[in-house]
Amino acid sequence: MRSQSCDRPTPDPAIGGGVLLGHRLGLPLVFNVRWTIQGEGHQAIAPSPVSYVPIQESELTDKMTFNQRVKNFLFYLFTRFQVWYTVDSNYKPFVQRHFGSDVHYMELFQAADIWLMRNDFTFEFPRPTMPNIIYMSGFQCKPSKPLSKDLEEFVQSSGEHGVIVMTLGTLVANLPEDVTDHIAAAFAKLPQKVIWRHQGTRPSTLGNNTLLLDWLPQNDLLGHPKTRLFVAHGGTNGIQEAVYHGVPLVGLPLLFDQHDNFFKMKVRGVAKVMDIATVNRENFLEALEEVLYEPSYRENMRKLSNLQRDQPIKPLDHAVFWIEFVMRHKGAPHLRTESYKMSLVQYYSIDVIGCLLAVGLAAFTLFIAVIKFLWRRVFYRSKVKMNESAATFHNFMI
Repeated sequence: MRSQSCDRPTPDPAIGGGVLLGHRLGLPLVFNVRWTIQGEGHQAIAPSPVSYVPIQESELTDKMTFNQRVKNFLFYLFTRFQVWYTVDSNYKPFVQRHFGSDVHYMELFQAADIWLMRNDFTFEFPRPTMPNIIYMSGFQCKPSKPLSKDLEEFVQSSGEHGVIVMTLGTLVANLPEDVTDHIAAAFAKLPQKVIWRHQGTRPSTLGNNTLLLDWLPQNDLLGHPKTRLFVAHGGTNGIQEAVYHGVPLVGLPLLFDQHDNFFKMKVRGVAKVMDIATVNRENFLEALEEVLYEPSYRENMRKLSNLQRDQPIKPLDHAVFWIEFVMRHKGAPHLRTESYKMSLVQYYSIDVIGCLLAVGLAAFTLFIAVIKFLWRRVFYRSKVKMNESAATFHNFMI
């Protein structure tokens, strides 16, 4: 890479190798980030009070009762234990061997110039952020293009009922056959047409209204005016495209951050979430009909779509500007705080609080000592005067 004159790597800190390589080459870093090796990106760089910032997978919002705050705190402790057990033991010795014994591996992550965050606050709950975090949620979203002739004819054949689009991404090739049979049977009972990205055995219960495809133009279908519903696994890109085009969701989350993504959509009233382990034709059909025929889902998604689209600059253009900014200025150190260089004692001002308490205690102790001293002097003088007065009176009487 030295010979290729690389100016600015853009690693994903969910995989630490790119971060370490960038530092080894002495290059400014721009992260393309949603997760780091320690969890959700904000947790590594921004203040994250557990009193109102929910830990990922906790299924909590920013409005928590006392019991929920206890749950969130326990989730936080558990995630810290996971990091200590699975990450620290691997990264610490490697980083200390190659970067110095006094270097903590997270310092290398936190020293990145710009964090291009693949979400925003139409997706996340309100929380503290940092000057070098740039939000680019929906950067891949764009207006739909015309469909192929065959696909357009199928979509138009749906009439006033419209179409349902279903895809579970590329990580999971296919679902168990009994699950796909239940899903296909539920689809067959609907008047809508269904376009389903499906690989594997053809479901035995497949209806005439369902078209199976090995691949489908997801963005173009979601942007089609006849699309009524998106059945998805909960990947960030797919959800953002659904929000961009204003299409409500039925969720079948499978792994990684998908459960958490759909929880946030459920809270916003734009999605119905199913448990893949308990899906059958009855409850899946019920979920489909609820989202299709309950107007609040589409109305809430329309509002969310308007929020996502109403930006002064397109997310992709925003990201490109900051990448070029780092290249022009050889970094952006003026946007980085010094917090990542501090110990916990310094970060939370425990040393300052301790010093002030010690000074206050010393001052209070000195104050008490002075009061006691003055009291004794006054008391002693009063006692002497009383003794002198008593002696004078005694002599007078004699």
